[in-house]
Amino acid sequence: MFAVIKTGGKQYRVTKDDMIVVETVAGEPGSTVRFEDVLMIGNDGKAPSVGTPFLEQAAVFAEVVQQTRGDKIIVFKKKRRKGYRRKHGHRQALTVLRITDISPTGRKADTKPKAKAKAEPKTEAKPKRPARTAPAAKTDAKAKTAAKPTAKTETKAGKGAAKAPAKASARSKE
Repeated sequence: MFAVIKTGGKQYRVTKDDMIVVETVAGEPGSTVRFEDVLMIGNDGKAPSVGTPFLEQAAVFAEVVQQTRGDKIIVFKKKRRKGYRRKHGHRQALTVLRITDISPTGRKADTKPKAKAKAEPKTEAKPKRPARTAPAAKTDAKAKTAAKPTAKTETKAGKGAAKAPAKASARSKE
């Protein structure tokens, strides 16, 4: 089975398990993307279904493999004899997709088995931790830091007092 989809202003012919590179499509790697702009769906040996312009209810599902960027394109503009030159580069943001399913009805086929019902939820509550006694230690630290600034101010005053007479003695020599 194949389909023709439209995305990013371009049309792509895809089959299941195809890897295609399209302009940026929102989604993280590993997430599933649904394309509803399906122009045509066909089977081998049968006449294809063609939409006007799109098929109703048809969808194509794809998995995002990675978000990447294309090769750098140089855009160079010049007007001769005028001294006008402009050089710009551009890298197009791209998404690599793997087609997982083509559905004419718009429903995705379940490929994963359904998960078993979960066991009964745990009803036991965890005991609360006792309150810590760290705030008492913090008050002791505050008392220690309060004593330090007074010691520093004394040393600064002592240095300033020692320097003042030295300047005075230098002036008296002249």
